Amino acid sequence: MTSLLLPRQDGSLEHYTLQGTPIARPATVPTFNRIAYAAAHVVSDPLRDADPWGNPAIDWEATMAFRHHLWSLGFKIAEAMDTAQRGMGLSWAGARELIRRSLAEARSVPGADLACGAGTDHLAAADAQSIDDVIAAYEEQIGFVEGEGGRAIMMASRALARVGRSGDDYRRVYGHILAQAKDKVVLHWLGDMFDPQLKGYWGSENFEEALETVLSIIGESSAKVEGIKISLLDNAKEVALRDRLPEGVLCFTGDDFNYAELIEGDGRKYSDALLGIFDAVAPSASKALAALAAGDITTFRGVIEPTVPLSRKIFEAPTQYYKAGVVFLAWLNGHQRHFTLPAGLQSARGLSHYADIFRLADRANVLDRPELAAARMRNFLAVLGVEQAG
Repeated sequence: MTSLLLPRQDGSLEHYTLQGTPIARPATVPTFNRIAYAAAHVVSDPLRDADPWGNPAIDWEATMAFRHHLWSLGFKIAEAMDTAQRGMGLSWAGARELIRRSLAEARSVPGADLACGAGTDHLAAADAQSIDDVIAAYEEQIGFVEGEGGRAIMMASRALARVGRSGDDYRRVYGHILAQAKDKVVLHWLGDMFDPQLKGYWGSENFEEALETVLSIIGESSAKVEGIKISLLDNAKEVALRDRLPEGVLCFTGDDFNYAELIEGDGRKYSDALLGIFDAVAPSASKALAALAAGDITTFRGVIEPTVPLSRKIFEAPTQYYKAGVVFLAWLNGHQRHFTLPAGLQSARGLSHYADIFRLADRANVLDRPELAAARMRNFLAVLGVEQAG
């Protein structure tokens, strides 16, 4: 049995023995009865990073290979979203290239699908002077996505959070953009736990008031809205939104704490999914969703529920740094040759956090290649001063 010396939260060390069993890959691409978008990360290129904090280099080959991995497991991809470090290491210039490459790659894969994040991040929030500035910024990015043949996910805007004063300002922006969209758009309700600059989004810090604004926006433009992703880490708030959406408008859970029960549903309604955690636990999520589609609730729960404690650890406060845990697992599982992130974001979490992720990933059967993961974890621990006995 493979064992490692791992740190605990109190600074002590313990011997930990791996116990997990990797999830087998499906023989063919599975089908689901839920729409499942995996928000995918990007792989940095430390060999070419002359400016890792300002203009980080991307390893495009590894980044595209990871998208093939997700497509092979039945997922759609939510491209250039916050999981790809949008606004935290990936600029709009980098996002444009990522979107262009991913759309081209998808066209080479039968059945592959993706939607692309379009926001206002090329307009610094401090530079936004008016609602018209925000509208113009959204038009530029959504225009680019549509010009490349893609569908847009209308990302929450830091600039709009700064200049928007009321729900009417949000109705004006969203109504204008949706009216001219060529295809249906996915809206994005991202809580300030993911991005503190979005506090008071939809014109209010009160959930009930924000909810009414969101529902009015969707109600006025429902023919142009595929659905809305809600990421508030509060299942009651998601259900409150889900229960009031117009017919044909989907609720995509972005709740990385409670996704298992929200996807399963309450017997009346369920949530589809657009999740960053699916990047990290893709084989488990794929197997669980395929079982759910086959009516096998026992297998669905048995496979998906052990991933929830892992997800809660990865997304613990400060939640915006969850990308570090996602990439850590991609490295442990052999999807990239190094553990670095654009903007040096691997430093956003400490050693005990990563040790907890390692334990929880093993217990959830998320370590695809346990021996490789253990070897890489040993090296990581050694660099940070934890030498293994013997």
